[in-house]
Amino acid sequence: MITVVVPVYNEIENIESLLAEISKAAEEIPISEIIYVDDNSTDNSFDLLKKLRLQYPALRTLRHKKQSGQSAALWTGVRAAGNDLVVTMDGDGQNNPADIKLLYEVYERHKKEHPKTMILGERKERNDSWLRRASSRIANNIRGKLLKDQTRDTGCSLKLFRRKDYLNLPYFDHMHRFLPALMMRDGVGLAHVPVSHRPRLHGQSKYGTLDRLFVGISDIRGVLWLQRRARRIDFNDVHEELS
Repeated sequence: MITVVVPVYNEIENIESLLAEISKAAEEIPISEIIYVDDNSTDNSFDLLKKLRLQYPALRTLRHKKQSGQSAALWTGVRAAGNDLVVTMDGDGQNNPADIKLLYEVYERHKKEHPKTMILGERKERNDSWLRRASSRIANNIRGKLLKDQTRDTGCSLKLFRRKDYLNLPYFDHMHRFLPALMMRDGVGLAHVPVSHRPRLHGQSKYGTLDRLFVGISDIRGVLWLQRRARRIDFNDVHEELS
């Protein structure tokens, strides 16, 4: 079964429509749990989520007491997930929940031979301003050349992976931008799937155009250090012998 994790911050206008779409996608693939993690929104997003729980039995709602960022919200949601498979996606409506089926079908083809596999969506066409597209392209090129993570578009939040593989990773702020490299470090294989990207209909992006580049350069140094120090041990496969 699949848990869908959606981090949100001040996305009250997008919550209800996106939740309806995720529930629609669950008619075709085994989504049994939807976790929204509210990162201490100030627009009553969490109050709306609490009301929607009556309409959507699969919905679980979590809230940070203080704003902690997207990586923290994802970590909170994945840690709370009750299923072995997790799908992450943005709460702004730009990821299409119908594309979850594409990721799941690829995982189903890989899982017998390569159970440690992460499926990553890659946006076929960005529905963002030219400046955001350009800055993202620069950041992706720098990251890809240094980390060799085999991924063209790490900014696409639509991803599918095993919960235990994610929780094996070292946690740090902004880690969500480096999930392919971190997963590879732990011996997880990557598969990429072209997905759609929709224009934002409501609200504003929570990210600037250059912060991903300048903050990312500092973080890349840390990920490079982690790669050099990697010892590929799957801690989920360590068992205690009981006498």
